[in-house]
Amino acid sequence: MTEDADFRPMGNRFRGFLPVVVDVETGGFNPQTDALLQIAAVILRMDAQGYIRRHRTLSHHVQPFEGAHMDPKSLEVTGINPWHPLRIATPEDEALREVFREVRQEVKLNHCTRAILVGHNAGFDLAFVNATAERTKLKRNPFHPFSNLDTVTLSAMAYGQTVLARAAQQAGLSWDNAEAHSATYDAEKTADIFCDVMNRWNGHVTPLVTENVDKA
Repeated sequence: MTEDADFRPMGNRFRGFLPVVVDVETGGFNPQTDALLQIAAVILRMDAQGYIRRHRTLSHHVQPFEGAHMDPKSLEVTGINPWHPLRIATPEDEALREVFREVRQEVKLNHCTRAILVGHNAGFDLAFVNATAERTKLKRNPFHPFSNLDTVTLSAMAYGQTVLARAAQQAGLSWDNAEAHSATYDAEKTADIFCDVMNRWNGHVTPLVTENVDKA
């Protein structure tokens, strides 16, 4: 975690984009018809040396929208029972509105122009975020509409692995199969992988990163 005293804005680090790690758990693969059931967003912060760490995590259980399709096979993988009486879930418009608000604040704080979604198979997560925002008529989506940063590619380059669990293990991170397929757990592990790759790169290009930090 990056302490506030060590915080440096990321406005110059990723061409004005603020990386925010997102993971969604869903009722299927079609963002237009299948339910969004969980969403987690990990806010990252950069320190004075240009190293990136997890700062905090936003997470919501989400109520399926009316008429949403839910594939039993997908629910079996995630272990989610959308109708469990103890599952405290938020309507999808409220959940996404809160995530968007917090991300917009971080974009401003970091002197960035907008956020860019980081994910493991990021196109999947971005498609559900965009479809949900469109369905609920939410404005001011802070994420770039189609660009993303995908840790599948980064993991293949850095560790020779593409599966999230194997990439995490190769990076020296702990992995608990019982916790996997929770949006919060997967988002935080994805964030740790993203930070590890970026920080390893930082160690090889310190003059470039230092220059960017000094200008921030």
